[in-house]
Amino acid sequence: MNRQSIFQSIAGLLLIGSTALALAAFGPTSHRNVIEKPSLRANPRRVEKTEAEWKKILTPDQFAVTRKQGTERPYSSPLASNHEHGTYRCICCHEPLFSSDTKFESGTGWPSFYTPLHKNVIKDLTDASHGMVRTEVQCAVCDAHLGHVFEDGPAPTGLRYCMNGVALEFIKK
Repeated sequence: MNRQSIFQSIAGLLLIGSTALALAAFGPTSHRNVIEKPSLRANPRRVEKTEAEWKKILTPDQFAVTRKQGTERPYSSPLASNHEHGTYRCICCHEPLFSSDTKFESGTGWPSFYTPLHKNVIKDLTDASHGMVRTEVQCAVCDAHLGHVFEDGPAPTGLRYCMNGVALEFIKK
């Protein structure tokens, strides 16, 4: 084997190895981010604003929760004890998210639902903050942080969508 063949073989192995490393390091994450952040073409209702624009239209509490992944104090929202019939919408973009028909008393101090209006109105993300792993729930239209979903809810889903009341607006039927 001559020097040129050896060099080409080594270069080929390095290329294959670096490609495999790049796919391992970035492949699933990049693909996941593309899915979780749909383009305007994929979602014509998509709402995107700068941080300054969100600050102009949201209260400080709404901004802290929806744009900075905060959590309101339990029992601080009147929506936790709301029993009227209607629809709960995203405070940021007004996307309908939950029906009062799926709301239940969870005893947590936050508005809780066992299912969203439609699967495509929310998206789930892994949240590894605060020393625990949970499933974060965001609005699929504007990426607002809404709360978390847990697997301790009632039938028929067994899920508890534990939402921050400040991230929602209620529209009475």
